[in-house]
Amino acid sequence: MKIIAANPEIGEIFTYLTEYLGIKDTWSFFRIVIDIGIVSFVVYKLAQLLKDTRALQLIKGILLVLVISLLADFIGLTTVSYLTSLALQILPFIVIITFAPEIRRALEGIGKNKLKDFFRSISYQESQETARMIDEVVNAVEGLVRDKVGALIVFEKDINLGEIVRTGVIIDSVVSSQLLQLIFIPNTPLHDGAVIIRNNKIHAAACVLPLTGDLHISKELGTRHRAGIGVTETSDSVSIIVSEETSKVSIARRGTLIRNITPNNLRTILTNEFVRKDDKRKKDIFTFWKGRSK
Repeated sequence: MKIIAANPEIGEIFTYLTEYLGIKDTWSFFRIVIDIGIVSFVVYKLAQLLKDTRALQLIKGILLVLVISLLADFIGLTTVSYLTSLALQILPFIVIITFAPEIRRALEGIGKNKLKDFFRSISYQESQETARMIDEVVNAVEGLVRDKVGALIVFEKDINLGEIVRTGVIIDSVVSSQLLQLIFIPNTPLHDGAVIIRNNKIHAAACVLPLTGDLHISKELGTRHRAGIGVTETSDSVSIIVSEETSKVSIARRGTLIRNITPNNLRTILTNEFVRKDDKRKKDIFTFWKGRSK
């Protein structure tokens, strides 16, 4: 690829860059653009993954070990240098063991349903069903809070929760606030466990969830909250926890717990999670034309 520039110095710079990058024709130029684009996308996704996990603390620890190792080599501290180099050698195994749930979640989520969703057009009816489901859940949560009844509701997303569903009872019913409140009434057969919502339906109840392994969780949080956090650490699901003791509502996503959620905030969070922006835009368009036609 020949570069013609008014300024000879700029021309020399472009010539050097094209030779360094191996740009010989138009195809080689687009090949490099595609290559850089893929790498940028992977780096962006890794940054997102690191942001939503405990990896930032690990990175700080790795950087500290590297600094100590460099200083030890520079000063001549043989023993310290040997120990830090040994730690860096076994570091990949430590990362795999420590972040096994996050790695599993990331691998399960890569490409799963994303390509299908890209080409799949979500109908207005489906968007309405999701909005109706969210309204029913929020109404149920308000009733549970009013009656001081504890609850744990999990929304399945892309990663299948089949292993958890098998621990409970299949219901496969339309979501209604009355049914959700009935399930969590104390001393009923299905109240002790989590409800799994799949495809806008109450798929199962009385399900057993994995507890979080995070030792930094507040001691005042009970088993229900720890289970609600735990299921979001090993999947991309979202869980709602209603405290029986305090009647406070919390929501867990990606291993992070948000406490003291109001009904309006809960509706907003669920809408952002389960109604895509293009779906909401379609809904607005349909509503607009429906109003025009009257």
